Amino acid sequence: MIDLRPFDSLGGADHGWLRARHHFSFSGYQDPARMNWGALRVWNDDAIQPNTGFPAHAHQDMEIITYVLEGAISHQDSLGNQGRTVAGDVQVMSAGSGIRHAEYNLEPDITRLFQIWILPARAGGAPSWGARPFPKDDRAGRFVTLASGLPGDDEALPIRTPGRVLGATLLAGESLDYELPPERQAYLVPARGAVEVNGVHVGTRDGAAISGEPVLRITALSDAELVMVDTV
Repeated sequence: MIDLRPFDSLGGADHGWLRARHHFSFSGYQDPARMNWGALRVWNDDAIQPNTGFPAHAHQDMEIITYVLEGAISHQDSLGNQGRTVAGDVQVMSAGSGIRHAEYNLEPDITRLFQIWILPARAGGAPSWGARPFPKDDRAGRFVTLASGLPGDDEALPIRTPGRVLGATLLAGESLDYELPPERQAYLVPARGAVEVNGVHVGTRDGAAISGEPVLRITALSDAELVMVDTV
């Protein structure tokens, strides 16, 4: 089953400094049919104006992954962490028992990013934050695991849930296969370009909620940059 969620059907909000589209119920957008996909709870598609951002606020018991598409996001938190995550890089914050953080676009241009929230396997624990680069050349023609709580994914940023966040780039006409065990679900978004997934057309920034598909055959209809969550 592949449930296509076209970009134009997503929820959204325009705060002036922030234009957001919500794949799942979030803040003022509430849709009982789009509360979560397995442990995946939030996928926000954000455009943040220069020299603006999210002032300090609290989180608890959530794995928060930020995938930067354009520009950069600057982070600081109550643990003393500070960092600037640029396009092509990924940051992960495990909120654990509680953390406060602020995120700002201190760049001269708009920053665009995906912010993905996944429910942790267990509540509590010490909060943490980390970031690292993932060069797009390394993702050419294949999925690379960006964040994971599964055994063997030692090169990925750690998250506290039995799932993965993956990225890939495909040239037009290229294909890749991804095995999806029956107990797992996937959510795929082309950050750029368009693909066909098991015969279903998925356009730029559309969402595809996938289950019960043993193998995903993903073919690029144009040069594409993909982000996917695989979770229970």
